[in-house]
Amino acid sequence: MRIVLALAVTLLSLSLFLMLIRIRMRQRTDLVNRMEYFSGAAMRLRQQELRGQRAKTAARDGIRNFVQRAGAWLEHIQHRGNPLDFKMQQADWPLLGSEFEVILGLIGGLCAAITLAATLELLWAIAAFAGGVMLGVMFLNIYIKRRQKAFTNQLGDMLTMVANALRAGFSFMQAFELIAREMDAPIGREVQKVVSEVNIGVDLETALDNMQKRVNSPDFELVVTAVLIQRQVGGNLAQILDTISDTISERIRMRREVMALTAQGRASGIVLASLPIALAFLLSVINPTYLQPLFTEPIGRMCIAAAVILEIVGYLVIQRIVNIKI
Repeated sequence: MRIVLALAVTLLSLSLFLMLIRIRMRQRTDLVNRMEYFSGAAMRLRQQELRGQRAKTAARDGIRNFVQRAGAWLEHIQHRGNPLDFKMQQADWPLLGSEFEVILGLIGGLCAAITLAATLELLWAIAAFAGGVMLGVMFLNIYIKRRQKAFTNQLGDMLTMVANALRAGFSFMQAFELIAREMDAPIGREVQKVVSEVNIGVDLETALDNMQKRVNSPDFELVVTAVLIQRQVGGNLAQILDTISDTISERIRMRREVMALTAQGRASGIVLASLPIALAFLLSVINPTYLQPLFTEPIGRMCIAAAVILEIVGYLVIQRIVNIKI
């Protein structure tokens, strides 16, 4: 329980510190703007502000250079393809897989150092290191899923724009260039990658297949299939894209209705999974010795292990029940 309290206090202190820094920086910016407007020393204040920006930029560049050098060294040691490289493409992060591994190591090392300083136990520090790495990987996967969901929500508008461009006399690649210029990320970024690949000599089928692998969308797979078939046998591609756009819009509407109907079940899974942890925390605060046998007695440790396993199984079962595929 000491490790939980230590991590909670550390995170709270860090959040308050960052909040204070942000408030101070905002106040400083407002003050500089007012003094530049009313005083004659605008050049000197501007130089001070630029020096502060240069200091922050130098620190940021130093961290970036360290990550790049460590990532290059790690990639040289591995001598194989890193599966995290493809994850970085899916997340659209300007990193290599080896560089992300270095960042995970830094996050895990920070968590381990905080835990070791709070508990003075090496075993808890190793567990905290593993937990920090797992949190980094979980954040990456959640970010990729949210990006793919945002892509699916933009797909209907993209198909409508492509169909209208084709009716206006544009070619398919000209329509894609229009999408890359006009639409926001993630769909604009992904289409821009397709345009760039085609411009350097990659055939359209391979470029669209690479895009489908990155976004992992069954709706976009329909689009790729329709485009490839139309290029082989001909047909009215604009009408086909309109039909697919209507189908995708209907699926998104049904998916949102299902999410609304299953919201209670998903909330129940989260509440039931977090309730024992919250209850244990409150009991440890009210009566610290009440839960001590669970951590000191062998039977207590077995009960904790069994409870954690059952909690995970119950949460996964609930999520499996409410996760309805459409």
